[in-house]
Amino acid sequence: MLTALAIRDIVLIESLDLKLHGGLSGLTGETGAGKSILLDALGLATGGRADAGLVRGKATQGTATAIFDIPAGHAARTLLDEAGIQHEGDLILRRVQGADGRTRAFVNDQPVSIALLRQLGDTLVEVHGQHETHGLLDPATHRGLLDAFGGFEGDVRELVRLHAAWREAQADLKRLTDEIARAQADADYLRIAVGELNELAPEPGEDQTLAQERTLMMSAEKISADLNEALETLETDGGVESRLSSALRRLDVHRENAAGRLDAAVSALDRAVVEAAEARDQVSAALDTLEFDPDRLEYVEKRLFALRAAARKHSCNVDDLPRIAAALAARLGEIDGGEGLLAAAAKATEKARDLYVAKAKTLSSARAAAAKRLDKAVGVELPPLKLDKARFRTEIDVSPFDEGGPEGIDKVRFEVATNPGAPFAQLAKIASGGELARFMLALKVSLAARGGAPVLVFDEVDAGVGGAVAQAVGERLAALAQSVQVLVVTHSPQVAARADHHLKIEKRLVGKAKSDMPATHVTMLDAQQRREEIARMLAGAIVTDQARAAADQLIGAAS
Repeated sequence: MLTALAIRDIVLIESLDLKLHGGLSGLTGETGAGKSILLDALGLATGGRADAGLVRGKATQGTATAIFDIPAGHAARTLLDEAGIQHEGDLILRRVQGADGRTRAFVNDQPVSIALLRQLGDTLVEVHGQHETHGLLDPATHRGLLDAFGGFEGDVRELVRLHAAWREAQADLKRLTDEIARAQADADYLRIAVGELNELAPEPGEDQTLAQERTLMMSAEKISADLNEALETLETDGGVESRLSSALRRLDVHRENAAGRLDAAVSALDRAVVEAAEARDQVSAALDTLEFDPDRLEYVEKRLFALRAAARKHSCNVDDLPRIAAALAARLGEIDGGEGLLAAAAKATEKARDLYVAKAKTLSSARAAAAKRLDKAVGVELPPLKLDKARFRTEIDVSPFDEGGPEGIDKVRFEVATNPGAPFAQLAKIASGGELARFMLALKVSLAARGGAPVLVFDEVDAGVGGAVAQAVGERLAALAQSVQVLVVTHSPQVAARADHHLKIEKRLVGKAKSDMPATHVTMLDAQQRREEIARMLAGAIVTDQARAAADQLIGAAS
């Protein structure tokens, strides 16, 4: 609900802090007192039209702030979550309008776009009356209202899920169809490429191993010559080992008589003999392993060049060839098994469509039945509101299933005919003013609390009517206020008497100078003040005792 409205320097209002309550609040006052200013300020705060002319004379800017108490799951909070705006506790919408035409918007003191403020306002307030109407006049809202009236919200959520599943299955089928079509175009190439790679059978690390072996074999002849020369050096003239052994024997003979002076030399020669023998054996062994094999070199080079050619063909490293082979084989497998995959995807899509169609058909039938109930309910409300010649109907256009959307196959719009024989037309195209507002009232009473904004504003819904019709308007506003908060600007004492809270708007001069501007003031009336105001509405400028008695009678009848 709307709990407070604060206005600063808007038209005739210099400063106003208004506390509001649930139920039905009546706003009364003389013509020109400024009742419309309150609605302008509320509209400004909730994203309505901005105009530099709204700023009070001599002020540089005007401000309108609306505070709402709304539950956690309200649509406005969902919008703020999506926008990343903090919104714990009350929702405070503020609009600053500059005298230079610039305007700014805030939600809980966080700057937001005017578009977001307007979206929030659409979920919070509906205004119906002489100059401004929205909400129910927008055909885009009619299907949701019919679903709320019929209690179909859960069915709609399930249909949204089924529609999403169907569209996802369609997307999967198209993707698979496109992939297989592209693969079919490459089928011949894939078969050749997979055959070549399978025949080549590359192994990880093979390129480096073969390259090292080729380098070794190409160097084998030169290395073998150097090894032969080294071996010959070690073996010439008896070889290094023989000469070292001879030297060792000569010293070893005198070792005992040398008093330890030959021990180190003998030990060194002994080790040298062993090392020389080992060196000769190692050189000989290396020579044996470097036998040059022309056939092996030819095989290695052929294999190595084939691997590198394949890598160039597929624009990859040789080590990536096994992975490329597996990927190409998988694509070829998709082609070979494509018929089965395609058939399975088509079957899944058909099943998803059938589930959507069945649910959409059931919901469409339920909507048609609910539409008849709604038409009857609104029809009952029209005669007491002096709309006895008018007719109301809910028109449903059913689309083909394949053109259905997440919320079904039905396009819903509310239509009226104001006179017998007149064609039906959309709500927005009927007569404006009080007649339009009364149509809105009849429809809102029929819908009760089933969807729509939690705050309804009716601007002179009683225009042009009086007596029993005004009484009927008041009764329906009071009934509607049992489920939502209702604010009504009225000149009808019958309507004002039904209000739970009565606010009087009047224009006063602030000072005595001719240049002083008048200012609009709002007073929350107590019981005695309310009696006097309703008596004034009945009698005019001079309030008589008879008018006060009539006011008492109206207030008593409404209690």
